[in-house]
Amino acid sequence: MHAPMKDEHSIFLSTLPAGRGDRRLALAVGIASAVIFLAAVPFAKLPLAQVPAFMPLYQSALVINDLITAVLLYGQFRITRSRALLLLASGYLFCTLMAVFHLLSFPGLLAPGGLIGGGPQTTAWLYFFWHGGFPIFVIVYALLKDRPPEVGIGHPIGAPVLRGIALAFAAALVLMTLTTLGHNLLPEIMLGDEDAVTKVFVATATWALILAALVVLWLRRPHSVLDVWMMVVMCAWVFDVALASVFNHGRYDLGWYAGRIYGLFAASSVLVALLLENGALYVKLAEAHERERRERRLVQEKSIELTALNKELEAFSYSVSHDLRAPLRVVDGYANIIEEDHGGQLDANARRLLKVLRTSAQQMTQMIEDLLAFSHLGRRRPMTQPVPMTELVNRVISEQRMTHADRAVEFTVGELGSAEADPALVKQALTNLIGNAVKYTRGRYPARVEIGSRPPDSPGGATVYHVKDNGVGFDMRQSHRLFGVFQRFHSQQEFEGTGVGLAIVERIIVRHGGRVWAESRPNEGAVFYFTLQPDRPEEVKLQSAA
Repeated sequence: MHAPMKDEHSIFLSTLPAGRGDRRLALAVGIASAVIFLAAVPFAKLPLAQVPAFMPLYQSALVINDLITAVLLYGQFRITRSRALLLLASGYLFCTLMAVFHLLSFPGLLAPGGLIGGGPQTTAWLYFFWHGGFPIFVIVYALLKDRPPEVGIGHPIGAPVLRGIALAFAAALVLMTLTTLGHNLLPEIMLGDEDAVTKVFVATATWALILAALVVLWLRRPHSVLDVWMMVVMCAWVFDVALASVFNHGRYDLGWYAGRIYGLFAASSVLVALLLENGALYVKLAEAHERERRERRLVQEKSIELTALNKELEAFSYSVSHDLRAPLRVVDGYANIIEEDHGGQLDANARRLLKVLRTSAQQMTQMIEDLLAFSHLGRRRPMTQPVPMTELVNRVISEQRMTHADRAVEFTVGELGSAEADPALVKQALTNLIGNAVKYTRGRYPARVEIGSRPPDSPGGATVYHVKDNGVGFDMRQSHRLFGVFQRFHSQQEFEGTGVGLAIVERIIVRHGGRVWAESRPNEGAVFYFTLQPDRPEEVKLQSAA
């Protein structure tokens, strides 16, 4: 069972799956060629005038067509790295060389016995080696088309291309040498300009190779567009050999001329398809360039809008910082004055309301402070440097001990090593995580907080740090709300806070390229994990492969 067509380079004839339209067009061309062939067969032996200019024009057209086709296929190999495409390109280069040798050997054209020497059989044998050799390239192409690329992307392709070119030259030169220096070793298939009896056997063997290539192409599915047109080429070659070597009588009869026309058609069909493909690729390239230009302009417009929004946000932050906090301080201050100066004149309910007022004002002030801190983090770029994590954690723990001097918390710190990070930002994240662990272990005896790390799971991975406690924990079904702004799982009466701390932690970690997540169960504590760099195992794998 063959692998399906890859989608990565499906814009090329060699990888684009043949659609119904491609098959119908190829079938129509094949049927038309067969009808013309059947109409020409009865008249194949009809002698026609000898046209001296026909062979130079015909062979020159073949050389140009085959050479351009080979260059285009080598160009596609540069992108797809397909071994099959490399062999097919070398096959077309082989055809180019054989067409040149055939032209140079043609008797009476450039010299009475041909320019490259040999004998009266040289030209005919070059024709059959040419038309029997190319189908072998096509068969190998069909057998290799599902194989992996010759070389990986990013590796030089000069050596494979040179090997393909060398193969084409070696095959053509060997066959040319055999038909010239080894002329007397080959059976006689031409009697002047007429065919010898043995020629039909050689033509039949060549025909069999062409048919074998056609069958292998048909069986090696799925078919690409190039496969379909190569089958058209093989059909045209069947008609070429049949008219020019089987049903005709010799050179310069109708079958001989008609066979050459089929040969020119076969050489042109794939070239035309490749040139049309190149035109379509240039159209797609132009469209892609235009889309990129529009997208770039859109990005510039969005950048201008974002800059304006950032300025508005800064203005809003300034307003929040000064215009909102000032009234809150006034409310808290006057409530404090009333409580201190006139508290004795108030009943218990009024004093309770004053306390609620002051607590709410202070809580609102703290929420504004946290929101401003969260906003400022989005604009600050981390200034990374080597940070001794154990020392930084111990400093945070010392601050927590001073803040919660009335608490007995057991801290355990593992080996944390050093990290490339912004020390101020990481300290802020650790303060929030460790502070939360201390807060949510209230009521636990003993309260335990563990800070540790584990090495990367794979080469190129990031060190995973954790802060673990034996506190109240939370329900993992609510974990999607964990790092949201103002998201709280407990009431203010149970545990104080604004619900911004973990959002700040996530923003700090993400700004470093890391990630943060948590695991917990209600009343069984929580573990918060974080990394301070992205995981890049793929990059390490590529570097080690290189």
